This record gives sequence, structure tokens and C-alpha cells, in this order.
Amino acid sequence: MFAALATRAATAMLRLPPPRTRRVRLTRDIPVRVRDGVSLRTDHYAPDRPVAPTVLIRTPYGRGGPMRLLGRLIGERGYHVVIQSCRGTDGSGSRFDPLVHEREDGLDTLDWLRRQPWWNGEFGMFGASYQGFVQWAVAADAGADLRAMVAVVTASGTRDSTYPGESFALDTVLTWVELLQAQTVGWLARQWELRRGQPRLAAGLSHLPLAEADRVTTGVTVPFFQEWLRHHTPDAAYWQARVFGDRLAEVRAPVAMIGGWHDIFLPAQLRDFAALRAAGATPRLIVGPWTHGSPGLSVAALRDGLDWLDEHLGGHPGRARAPVRLHVGGAGGGWRELPDWPPPATPTPWYLHPEGALRAAPSPASAPDGFWYDPADPTPSVGGPLLVAQQAGPVDNRPVEARPDVLTWTSTALPVAMEVIGPVEAEVFIRSELPHLDVFVRLCDVDRRGRSWNICDGLVRISPTVFTADPTGAVRVVVPLWPVAHRFAAGHRLRVQICGGAHPRYARNPGTGDPLGTAVTLQAGWREILHDPQHPSAVVLPTVEYRSSSARP
Repeated sequence: MFAALATRAATAMLRLPPPRTRRVRLTRDIPVRVRDGVSLRTDHYAPDRPVAPTVLIRTPYGRGGPMRLLGRLIGERGYHVVIQSCRGTDGSGSRFDPLVHEREDGLDTLDWLRRQPWWNGEFGMFGASYQGFVQWAVAADAGADLRAMVAVVTASGTRDSTYPGESFALDTVLTWVELLQAQTVGWLARQWELRRGQPRLAAGLSHLPLAEADRVTTGVTVPFFQEWLRHHTPDAAYWQARVFGDRLAEVRAPVAMIGGWHDIFLPAQLRDFAALRAAGATPRLIVGPWTHGSPGLSVAALRDGLDWLDEHLGGHPGRARAPVRLHVGGAGGGWRELPDWPPPATPTPWYLHPEGALRAAPSPASAPDGFWYDPADPTPSVGGPLLVAQQAGPVDNRPVEARPDVLTWTSTALPVAMEVIGPVEAEVFIRSELPHLDVFVRLCDVDRRGRSWNICDGLVRISPTVFTADPTGAVRVVVPLWPVAHRFAAGHRLRVQICGGAHPRYARNPGTGDPLGTAVTLQAGWREILHDPQHPSAVVLPTVEYRSSSARP
């Protein structure tokens, strides 16, 4: 009775279509045996239809709480819903080793589904984050039975998101380690740790060497965290079996991809979209003003995800809609429908000038701007794409911009609004007394009150084996920033920040070239950003001009 009331309340609150049935029977803890003998605990939500399509959700985050509500909401659409705990989580056997067993376990679960009396030969998959990784793990091998995928804030490969710019996504990885370990402690103990502000996680994020950060945070050594610290080079064979993007062209199921402009996986997700389009597929892309775990994202995933399942799995034709729907931030933005991503745009460079100016024309001859970066007092990360929704997204950057280790360049007030949609990159010429360093670049929108709101950013790790200095000692660094869709209002100003890191979002660069997991010595140094005719440092924005119909939020 309580479950039925909860789904009714959720349906009304989220403005979901009315259910097709209110009768959903739950069978818990079914042991599904996979090829190596491990049993995976599985829940089955059965509607009052003996034979119907199935929606499969595989997750490392447990099957209770929100997952139970999700199972019933989808079940009330008339689907059989199977929610399975990945191995090593929530009662499933063996040890959780991210991405290693998901292909075999997923395909073995599909074989089990095909033997069930309620199987009708069609299934779809649904899920966010890691629940999306497991979808991509089996998508190319699932065959014609797979009729729809709903992949939310996720991607087919995780290596690039783990080592963005060949740095290390410390905050994302260690926060995820803590989240997984927290599932093994009691509810009261977990609430107490959250109430205290997670001091053990904060201590782990600031600890060196990084190889001890998992134990500082959780009290135990986490094998996959140790492996990710060791196998961090681009050519590491370790990751070849843990990414699934090389077979995207073989995926035949229609895919709905839902992401957020401040999501940790957005660049990789958009690369997946481009790869599917290049292979002739017609995926659906929705990108909103969301972070990885924001409530708005969850609502959109349910609404649009259920629509997608109904259209491609349930046989209920949907309304005609454009392949891409995205939210343009800023005043006068709003939702847009587009035929593809990215839309046609003009690459427009904004050049760094002396005295902190940012202009559309190249800089004249000028002396470089310099700053001192000390990894013992690392430049802090504020907002942006983070795993924890409450800390992510746009924030006022003025406190961090006031630090002496952050340089800024600001335009004059824009006479008319300017819209940028698409990939963003910066070309930075930097000279450093240390050969090992990071370059962090951020684009901000400065409003009429002087508040500086982050729009997108990116970081690249420099080493002498990858980057070569010119005769002046300068290194040219191309920094890919997060993709963007933003409207800079008339009277606002553009601002570019450059600094030596953003900790703990990215692991600090010790400046020594020591290994990622064992480095403890920190070396500070002076850096210079050049902006002269021979070194035209700039950020390149995709400016667009078009008329488009509005889309529902």
C-alpha cells in the first residue's frame, strides 16, 4: 500500500503520464547465477501483464530506496523491470571491480531474462552514471532484442574522465570511493558522518601520498583506487578492457542521451553522440542546466527516459521532435531544439592583452603576466563539474580570483548579447621554471554587479616528454574546455582565468614529475603567460546566430 501511494505521489509531483497499471508485484533477492558461478541479487517488478517488454537496470548503488520507487514507476508503465546489483554490491557475490565484469555479467543476465516465462523478446536499458557504463558494456552484443537505451550522465569510456587533461580527477574518484564504501556501514553511522561534513573525505582529499588517501578516507585500502593511481598513462593496457567506445558503431538500439552542462562526463558523452551519428544512428541528445546529481536532472531523466522507452520499446508513438534539445544558459537563453550537435558556429578568438584586458583583436607586443604556484597551498576548485551536486555548477568566482596565483583577463561590456554553443578551447603560451606543471583555464560571465560566474573550464598537465618549448622557453598548450551553451547578455563581460590547478577537483601537480600515487615532495615555481604577436594566447568561442523553436523544459 505504501509503495503504491509513493508512486502515485511521484507521478503527480513529476507530472508523469498516468500509469497503465497500478498492480506491480515485487519479487526480491532472486539469485541470478553467471558464468563463473557468482550469484547476482536481482529484484523483479512484474506488472499485471504475463508477457511484456523488460527494462533492465544494473547498479552498484543498491536496490532499495530510490531504486525501488523507480522500479515501480517503470513497472506501472506496463514493463517488467529487473534491477540487479553489480557483483560485490548489495548482496551480490564476489568483489566489486569497476568495469571488469560488466560485459560478461550483463550478457549472462540477458541469457537469464530470455529463459523467463514473462519474456517477450524485447528489452530496454535505463540508468545514470555507472548504470550507464553497464549499458554500453553490453550494447554491441545484446542483439536485436535490445530495443532502447536511456543513458543519463554517462559515457562508453571512463578513462578520459578519470584522467582529464592527463591529470587525475581526485575529487570525483575519491568521493566515489567513499560513497561505495559508505554502503557497507550502518545507516546511523552514515548519517553521523554526513552531519559532521565528511571530515575523513576532506582529510583524504588533502593527503599525500595519494596512495594512502583511500585508507585515510574509508579506513581500508581500495584495490581499484590503487590500480587507477598506478595505471594512469595514456598507453596503459589496464584500460583497454574497461572502455567500450570502440564498438559504438555496432550498437543498433535507439539511444537517448541525457546530460548536464556541469556534468563530469559531458565531454565524453558528446563524443559518444558524435560517434553514433557518424555511424548512421539517430540518437537523441538532451543537455540541461544540470550537475551530475541535481534534482532537475533526475526529473528530466524520468520524463524523457519513459517517453523514449514508450516510443521504442512499448510501441507507443511519440511526438515529432528534433534530435537535439539543449538549454542555453544566461539571460534570454532557454531551451532550443537543433538538428545536430554542435550547431554551425564561427570560431571566435578572444585574445589576452596586457593589464588584464580581453579583446577580439590580437595583442600587440607586451610583457608576459606571471604568477607563483605553490602546490603546498594549491589554488582551490570552486563549482563546475563535480560529483556532488550541492558543490557543483555555477558559483561566484570572485573569492578565488582575488588570489595572487590566479590571473584574469576581462573584456569590456558587451554592446549586444552574444551566444556561444559548442566546443570551447584555449590556446595558451606558458613559460615555467619547472618542466612539470598544470594549466587550468576557466571562462566566466561577469554580470552587471561584478559577479563572476563560471561557464566552462578545462585543465592540461604538462610534462617535458609531451610538450616542447620554443626558443623563448614558451610552451604552446591547447586546453579543451567543457562544451558550452550560453548567452552572454548585453552589458555583461567575458572573463578568462588562468592558474596552476584546481584542487581537489584535480590532483595537484607536485612539480617534480614523481609518480602520481607516491609523490610527496612539493615544488613551487614561477610561471608566465605570454600574449604577444608571436605568442597569441586566446580562448576560442563558438559564436552562433540562428532562430530556433523553443522546447518544453
